[in-house]
Amino acid sequence: MQDPVTIFDRSAVRRHRDRAAAKLTDYDFLLREVADRLGDCLLDFKRGFPTALDLGSHGGQLARILAGRGGIEWLLQSDLSPAMLAQANGPRLAADEEALPFADGRFDLILSVLSLHWVNDLPGALTQIRRALKPDGLFLAAMLGGDTLEELRQALLGGEVEVRGGASPRVSPFVDPHDAGALLQRAGFALPVVDTDRIVLSYTDPFALLAELRGLGESNAIAARQRNFTPRAVIEAGARHYHQRHSGGDGRIPATFQIITLTAWAPHESQQQPLPRGSGQVPLSDALGKLR
Repeated sequence: MQDPVTIFDRSAVRRHRDRAAAKLTDYDFLLREVADRLGDCLLDFKRGFPTALDLGSHGGQLARILAGRGGIEWLLQSDLSPAMLAQANGPRLAADEEALPFADGRFDLILSVLSLHWVNDLPGALTQIRRALKPDGLFLAAMLGGDTLEELRQALLGGEVEVRGGASPRVSPFVDPHDAGALLQRAGFALPVVDTDRIVLSYTDPFALLAELRGLGESNAIAARQRNFTPRAVIEAGARHYHQRHSGGDGRIPATFQIITLTAWAPHESQQQPLPRGSGQVPLSDALGKLR
């Protein structure tokens, strides 16, 4: 039986990224779009972050967009895949998000774009990230949420049930946005904020979508996945279900990517603190009365 904590095959994640690295720029629109949005978020903070880490940097898309934003003087790019890192410029280190090799209090800022959804122990990884931050350091990340690829999930399920009478895991489980804030608090972060957004991309057919996912290194890496080739009949049935349920008037099909943006801080005494329990001066009855 699979270890219940091992949801993803991390060696498969690395292999998929290694294979995708050489032609990543042909498929990295989603990475660049989300990186650009995260870079805009950084502009909201009126302070500098001299030492920063790009965790799960892929081929350096975020580094090229940041270009010194946020007062970054030194940016280390880190990824599970050495082949991906070879596409980037600047300081680089191959490292696993599940076992960070950094001393406590090393960075003013840690960013991550579309990488943490492949982590098995997300609470543990977030705790390591918080420890690697200096006090009052910022964690800013974008990751895929639970509604991502909902159309593909439905279509593949329908196709496999139709052809084989059952289903196997083919689309990764993703974090629910409602749980993300609690995970940040559990990891010891202060002032957590969670935002969600949707990016809907359009494709000529499901095969174009699957080709783009492979090109991004985002192929199925669920530990419990089927290890043999998927029968063509299942793929064709899934594509037919996709078109029947989701295609528009132009015959193209949509693919939804839910983006969860996480903002949180390593604790520091200068941050806002909740008042001690029982120290309130206004009776609850008075406050409720004003709402009537």
